[in-house]
Amino acid sequence: MNGARSTSGNGSPYPLGASPGADGVNFALAAPNATAVELCLFDTTGQNEQQRLRLTARTNGVWHTRLPSARPGLVYGWRVHGPWAPHEGQRFNPSKVLLDPYAREVVGQYRGEDLFLGHDSADPIRRDPRDNASVALKARVTAPMPPTGPARPRVLPGDRVIYELHVRGHTQLHPDVPAALRGTYAGLAEPAVLDHLQRLGVTTLNLMPVQHRADESRLLALGLSNYWGYSPIGWFAPETRYWSGRPGTTPSSEFRTMADAVHARGMEIVIDVVYNHSGETDEYGPTLSLRGIDNALYYHLRPDDRSLYQNWTGCGNCLNLAEPRVVQLVLDSLRHWVTELGVDGFRFDLAPVLARREGGEFDPRAPFLAAIAQDPVLAQALLIAEPWDIGPGGYRLGEFPPGWLEWNDRFRDAQRGFWLHRSAGLGEFAQRFTASSEDFRHDGRSPTAGVNFVTAHDGFTLRDLLSFNERHNLANGEQNRDGHGHNLSRNCGVEGDTDDAIVLAERRRLQRVLLAALLLSQGTPMLLGGDELGHTQRGNNNAYCQDNDTTWLAWHRADAALTAFVARVLALRREAEPLRSAQWWPAVPPAGAAALRWLTPEGHAMAPADWERAGRHALAIVFEAVPPDASWLVLVNAEERDVEFRLPPGRWLHRLASDTDEPLTASLLDGTQVLRPGSLWVAKT
Repeated sequence: MNGARSTSGNGSPYPLGASPGADGVNFALAAPNATAVELCLFDTTGQNEQQRLRLTARTNGVWHTRLPSARPGLVYGWRVHGPWAPHEGQRFNPSKVLLDPYAREVVGQYRGEDLFLGHDSADPIRRDPRDNASVALKARVTAPMPPTGPARPRVLPGDRVIYELHVRGHTQLHPDVPAALRGTYAGLAEPAVLDHLQRLGVTTLNLMPVQHRADESRLLALGLSNYWGYSPIGWFAPETRYWSGRPGTTPSSEFRTMADAVHARGMEIVIDVVYNHSGETDEYGPTLSLRGIDNALYYHLRPDDRSLYQNWTGCGNCLNLAEPRVVQLVLDSLRHWVTELGVDGFRFDLAPVLARREGGEFDPRAPFLAAIAQDPVLAQALLIAEPWDIGPGGYRLGEFPPGWLEWNDRFRDAQRGFWLHRSAGLGEFAQRFTASSEDFRHDGRSPTAGVNFVTAHDGFTLRDLLSFNERHNLANGEQNRDGHGHNLSRNCGVEGDTDDAIVLAERRRLQRVLLAALLLSQGTPMLLGGDELGHTQRGNNNAYCQDNDTTWLAWHRADAALTAFVARVLALRREAEPLRSAQWWPAVPPAGAAALRWLTPEGHAMAPADWERAGRHALAIVFEAVPPDASWLVLVNAEERDVEFRLPPGRWLHRLASDTDEPLTASLLDGTQVLRPGSLWVAKT
């Protein structure tokens, strides 16, 4: 390797990262507290450092240069000089080559080597002098992607049906995906995969994290990985482990082709993004990128000891979006995924962290939320918040700005409590069935702001929810202490698999009624990928580190009857416009207008005493339309006994019964109808 020397071209401080053009490649790195910065050039493998170039230009804290002879394909990293003073928040260590946070493609993979530690493992207050150039993560300069294709599909808010999936797990065992493409972006784009999603009636794919990650050293030591992907280190770079490696493609081009294939089917694509923390974890974690570039700038540090990190995420650190440069990093990354990679929206993991001020308080007018609202690209994207973290006052359901959607765990708990345990009452069920107005009916927000779900990646699958009372997470290596202990699950009498026909029948019935309640409630429904197949994780309710057949969908064992039921319910949702209304139902509708009415099984309007009646878990819901539109009737029985309903006047055509897989004939319901325990029926005039 040649010795470090100064660069000849000053370049531009904007844009950040590596930007190829006709006059070479411009490099820019925001590191305002650094005393010196070196650009390190490597061979194509990324293992051999060939040259170091000391940057001489710094503008407003951005170090920059232009290399006239550089081209896409060049592999590079950074060495950043400055004080080593952990208690002051400064962790500069030029012995460590650092990944550009704007890297479009990452070369290499972090495998837990202690050579990545910026500190001496025996004495963390001292700087580690060992050079890690041969194993460090580097960036590869990439050419800009061509403009996105034809106009993307625009799904109306009331029509949206989200399907949460994992790129690898969704196709790893899919028999109709070529073996070389299973578990990849290309595999997800295969016709057989998209055909299934279209037949279900899904409109929006929500991919679990696809940004380049760094698995935690603890998991690597156990032979595991952060399979879910909530450990990012490259926010612009698609995870290379989901790339097929086909000649002529790159991770970015393959992801973009997949997004185009999804759009061609009229569906949207949303990605789960993690900007609340990085894979550098806590003060004992590796120095991969931001920690070595400008630790005190990029992270929230403890005011009492700045060698320690605020940990409102439970993952060791928090990015500091009270800093303009960090907001810039996140917004630039989001725009890149929209404009170059074809994404339509984002689900933000632990979103309150993104809106915490320097002191930790949550602010719905925080810089990031204000910036994204006025951004001409991102303001049009679908924005979904996971509205909780573990910081002070961390549960913020309903507090994000108008235009945002939020995961609604109160819907989940209400449905589980109502149908499985009768611990949630009629009032709670009605509140969640009509889009949780107590949480979302303010500031002009729509009923679709709440993302309803019964299961998600974090927790039991639907099959396991009805097969296990306890979590079974020993395979995660944490002595079964990880994962939530309060699941409101119900094993129906047997823990785990069984051949007991009575138990299996009860599980089938409860699966269907939970799915029907989810998909026919007002709001934005979200299905967990694999629930329609009857996927099991064998009782693991925190399978974040299981990259194996625990999490891979077993297509060859798919429950075809359950899949058909989900498709039938979603078809009914499309037909029954009042049930998916994007407008709030008025408590007292104007005369002659459409109305929502709640009735007792006896056919009377629900009175306050009926809502509070102990032990009653049955009611009728009438969506009265203005002729000639059809009215709709939903009958709900979560009790342990049969319940007889007296139907409202009219000719009610039977459309759905959750307690049978038999195709319904065009039959009229009688003036009374008996519903079996744990069932939901739908009819229309």
